[in-house]
Amino acid sequence: MRLRDRVAIVTGASEGLGREIAAHYVREGASVLLVARRAEPLLRTREELTRLAGAPGQRVEAMMGDVASPEDCRAVSARVVVLFGGLDVLVNNAGVYGPMGRTEDVDWGDWELALRVNLFGTVLMCRAVLPLLRKRGYGKIITLSGGGATAPLPFISAYAASKAAVVRFTETLAHELSSTHIDVNAIAPGALNTRLLDQVLEAGPGRVGEEFYRRAVRQRDEGGAPLQKGAELAVFLASRESDGITGRLLSAVWDDWRALPALRERLTGSDVFTLRRIVPQDRRWEQ
Repeated sequence: MRLRDRVAIVTGASEGLGREIAAHYVREGASVLLVARRAEPLLRTREELTRLAGAPGQRVEAMMGDVASPEDCRAVSARVVVLFGGLDVLVNNAGVYGPMGRTEDVDWGDWELALRVNLFGTVLMCRAVLPLLRKRGYGKIITLSGGGATAPLPFISAYAASKAAVVRFTETLAHELSSTHIDVNAIAPGALNTRLLDQVLEAGPGRVGEEFYRRAVRQRDEGGAPLQKGAELAVFLASRESDGITGRLLSAVWDDWRALPALRERLTGSDVFTLRRIVPQDRRWEQ
């Protein structure tokens, strides 16, 4: 039980990857506060995950909350103290795709809402819990990257922009916290068959583009990336195995993240697993 006696908050925990991460955490011994906006799936998930708890004193609790609301984020932070006495791990999983279509055509309110949930929600939750982690002198913050963070994502511009911003915020916060023993990392979980894929298929090629729609259909038919891979990486980043590894964007599917503890010193001061600008020399262009 690699997370025994640890306390974690997982946002967007009622379904999809958030639920899978929470389930892995419970199996690994952590007590978890599940946070989501919809009561019915949230309470159902709490009931199901409670059955997985086997460590002494381990608990699974649930709280409705919207990460786009500063008040809700502060309430979640206060609640975790009441329930568990403190916090070790924050997983910022809550996210939405936002509007699909040409940037000049989509509803501005929907575009802005995607930024509020994906980016502001991540920042707000970090702001809310950082006093708890600083007080403890140790902690783990995990954010979720996604399609568009490292490459353009035409016709889903709000999602792409917000996820790129989340990764840069992750790197920035990691630098801010470099002397605190609080590690901050981002996970790229791969192309998942979740409700977000359903939304792309429902939108159709007219709104998301022919190429992206074809990729979505192929992903649906082939099964997509297993949720388990992202959850396993989230366990690693929440455990002491990853202590000192911070400011990184890690692919659950493609990166050999299990080997990172042996590369800890080499990673320090390096730009491996980060976003950066590509210059001609990187591609060996002649000047």
